[in-house]
Amino acid sequence: MIDSITIAFIGPGAMAEAMLSGILKNKLTKADRILISGPIPERNEELHAKYGVQPFSNNREAAARADVVVLSVKPQRLEKVLEEMNGCINPEALVLSIVAGASIAKIARNLGHDVIVRAMPNTPAQIGEGITVWTCSKTVTEKQLDFAKTILGAFGKEIFEEEEDFLDKATALSGTGPAYVYLFMEAMVDAGVHLGFSRRTAERLVIETLRGSVDYYDTGAEDTRHLARLRNQVTSPGGTSAEAIYYLEKAGFRTAISRAVWAAYQRSRELGQGIEGHTPD
Repeated sequence: MIDSITIAFIGPGAMAEAMLSGILKNKLTKADRILISGPIPERNEELHAKYGVQPFSNNREAAARADVVVLSVKPQRLEKVLEEMNGCINPEALVLSIVAGASIAKIARNLGHDVIVRAMPNTPAQIGEGITVWTCSKTVTEKQLDFAKTILGAFGKEIFEEEEDFLDKATALSGTGPAYVYLFMEAMVDAGVHLGFSRRTAERLVIETLRGSVDYYDTGAEDTRHLARLRNQVTSPGGTSAEAIYYLEKAGFRTAISRAVWAAYQRSRELGQGIEGHTPD
């Protein structure tokens, strides 16, 4: 239990709600020690009514009271929010950022505080099934590392990386990953409808196929958890799977995925440098 700490969420969006829900479910702190601050009073009151957390309309006031300050605002709002809170955070407090593309150096510079954990969760965290990659500044203490690990583990699994560049890489792979999965599923469903299935049936077939495939992977022995080996198990020479995979490879399926992940990684780095969006090639 770390129920003596106060946690302030600056930006009470969907991911912040996933975090505070996991924190409360795992009894890491009490509801009245969770503070939320955002620009929309209705959202603050909604979370207060649902979880019993304490709403604030002033970011500085909420942050000043906290042992852990969670930055969960949109990337385009971050700089303004940091400048607004500059100088108000307790020197011994931990700042935990889940803002995509925001480097530790940028946060420290604009906030005037350098005890920082940077984390990249993904949307399955909203049901407690997320995967979060995180790192920290050199000023974070062992106790604060334990705090961060416990908090991040409350809504899924977590992986610590020493090098901060892996946060941009994780943004591209696991943070953005659900979008790739949903697009793949959408294409599969459309193909099923083209074959003559109803959309409802096609969706069920695709969803259960993905769910079962992941579960099958998870239940295998450690030395058999090789994706290529599992794929080969269902790819008979001259069969339907072999034919389908031939056409996927011919269409550049692997290359398209690799290029998409690389592009997302580059975009995450651009966001960290404050570069505006551009029209892709």
